[in-house]
Amino acid sequence: MAKSSVASQLAERLTKIIVMLNNGVHLDLKSLADEFGVSKRTLDRDIERLSSCLPLQQNNRTKKFYLEQHYLGQLKPQDIKNFAQLSGIAQLYPSLDISFLREILDSRASSIYSAKGSSSEDATLLTVFFEMFSTAIEKNQQVAFLYNNEIRIVEPYRLIHHHGSWYLAAVKEGLIRVYRISRMAISYQQHELQSFIPDPQIIQQLNNENSIWFGREKTKVVLIVSQEIALHFKQRLLFPEQEIIEELKDGSLLVSSRISHTMQLLPLVRYWIPHVRITDPINLQDELESELKEYLGN
Repeated sequence: MAKSSVASQLAERLTKIIVMLNNGVHLDLKSLADEFGVSKRTLDRDIERLSSCLPLQQNNRTKKFYLEQHYLGQLKPQDIKNFAQLSGIAQLYPSLDISFLREILDSRASSIYSAKGSSSEDATLLTVFFEMFSTAIEKNQQVAFLYNNEIRIVEPYRLIHHHGSWYLAAVKEGLIRVYRISRMAISYQQHELQSFIPDPQIIQQLNNENSIWFGREKTKVVLIVSQEIALHFKQRLLFPEQEIIEELKDGSLLVSSRISHTMQLLPLVRYWIPHVRITDPINLQDELESELKEYLGN
């Protein structure tokens, strides 16, 4: 099964496993793999994901996974909502109220709902970093790692999932910096790692920013969206902090976006060529066209 197809079913599969565990079911991974139509290796990764947030136990004889008796029935709809938010899947669904949760967790849900085309990096390969950073964040302790072959010692604040990848938001020399975890390597040198007091202003920045471009002044960009795709922009926020300024007589839209870095916008505009054009600042459109000319020239 292709990776994108596996990823598209991850939200539904993990949520069903959580509910089964909460109901006292002892999970045999081979049987569960047959039920979901995935490999046992995929189920192994699912269990590894869930073990980071649930007190899972494994029977030494049967090798089945389960929750201890005193945990059964303790997972509430709010817990599942929290899991959906933290795992970045909440936006897949129109609602996460109790009635919808019951409906989508029903055994008949697979004949009603389906998610296609979502993809993300394999976070199971990052387990050692997740454990190290989550512990350090909780204890307000510096961490050390290799990044671009250089040792970085930082104050970790938050693990962030953004557009399919995981990042560490940390403070170095008083500024928020973001590091993609898949590009990190373990530093085996001895480091003097100190404790720190979290800065409330840093936490506020982390809470207020919807991207990974922290601490940068935002620029307003104005674009024209052609009539052929205008409906997409009316129905969804496709650009950062998107607002529709005006609907023009020919059905096209004048749209604004606020960005902290051009990489937040230019890849999206390239995707919608030739139906989107930047009108202000004009140098961004010039930069885009120059990149395209260079690409075509090569």
